[in-house]
Amino acid sequence: MLTVAELTARIRLRLESAYPAVWVEGELSNCRRWNTGHLYFSLKGGAAQIRGVMFRSAFRYLRFEPADGLRVVARGRISVYEPKGEYQLVAEHLEPFGLGARQLAFDQLRQRLEREGLFDEARKRPLPTLPRKIGIVTSLDGAALRDVLNVLGRRFPNAHLVIGPTRVQGDGAAREITGALVRLARVGGVEVVILARGGGSLEDLWEFNDEGLARTIASLGVPVISAVGHQTDYTISDFVADLRAPTPSAAAELVVTRKTELEARLERAGGRLVAAARTALERRRANVDAMRHRPGLASFPTRLALHGRRADELTRRLVERARAGVARRERRRAALLTRLEALDVGRRLAHIRTRLAVARERLARAARDGHAARRRRLAAGREQLARTVRDRHATGRRELETTLAKLDTLSPLGVLARGYAVCWNDDRTAIVRRAAEVAVGDPVRITLHEGALRCEVTSRE
Repeated sequence: MLTVAELTARIRLRLESAYPAVWVEGELSNCRRWNTGHLYFSLKGGAAQIRGVMFRSAFRYLRFEPADGLRVVARGRISVYEPKGEYQLVAEHLEPFGLGARQLAFDQLRQRLEREGLFDEARKRPLPTLPRKIGIVTSLDGAALRDVLNVLGRRFPNAHLVIGPTRVQGDGAAREITGALVRLARVGGVEVVILARGGGSLEDLWEFNDEGLARTIASLGVPVISAVGHQTDYTISDFVADLRAPTPSAAAELVVTRKTELEARLERAGGRLVAAARTALERRRANVDAMRHRPGLASFPTRLALHGRRADELTRRLVERARAGVARRERRRAALLTRLEALDVGRRLAHIRTRLAVARERLARAARDGHAARRRRLAAGREQLARTVRDRHATGRRELETTLAKLDTLSPLGVLARGYAVCWNDDRTAIVRRAAEVAVGDPVRITLHEGALRCEVTSRE
């Protein structure tokens, strides 16, 4: 007889041995991912269904997002979930039926970013006309970098180029490309960035379909030109970039206008500006000639000459007054110079220096005399203080000896030394002064000059 657990364990072993690896095609339903990272689902086909699970370690390698109604092919093994007694498919790989996982992931990401507005033309930034500093994110070993450098050197050799080297293919390349873009955007003066890579298969260009890379391009502080693959290749980076170029060479041609073309445009614009200025000047000259021959302006030259004469007279008077003012100020300056010469600072400075030297000598002598006098007073004070201390010390010693003699006279030990004794009760808490304080047979203690006695009262008198 078997228990339920034993029977279930045998069934699980039998199923896992019989179906260690199977491919199952069906439609996803009840598809949900728990906070543990595991994916739980059901596969339906015809009138049957089977429960399935894909653990987190396998789910992280999926290239698309599983959803209900999606027809897929699952690879895994058959096992039994013993707590419920249900057999299930433990999936190790999922891929869309009739459609590659990469293509489905590409379509899902493109639709999600498009709904968020990352592909809108209104969000994209215009390119600068002639950028002075250009950033390039690509591989140092690829042909894309050589094509870009060749075109930029031919069209605008004065451009300052900043290259962000990175891998452009393989797992983890998207993170490196994102880091290179962020670092280039932080370089001061970079006005535009070219993201370049040569052509390749879908797998070779797959890192440019990374969601993190797309969001970095959209949030970058400078315009980005995406030049990934050939003209027929499209990636998520192409959709989210501010401008898409079919090839890296075309990106270089788009980012800068040919220098000679720009100079020709400026020359043509300058010619048109000179022609327009000449035309306007001729038109104004014609207007002046027409105004000159009008009846009301016939005497205008005469009035203009009279005003000119009046202006000349006023100018002459102004010059004369200005000269008179300058002469007056010159005389005043000469008088001030004479007064200043009388107050020659050089001559007065020598006298001041002499007085200062005499005063300095007097001050030094007074300082020395004062210092000597203070030193003498300090020595006398020290001697007097030492004498006072000695006198007080001798007086204090005599007073101490007298006090000790008095204390010795009044000391109880001195009295005991003369033959007297002190009588205590037995616990030495009270002195016995009268015979009535004790009874016959009571113990008493006698303190002598040297030692003590314990006695018993035999009679009282």
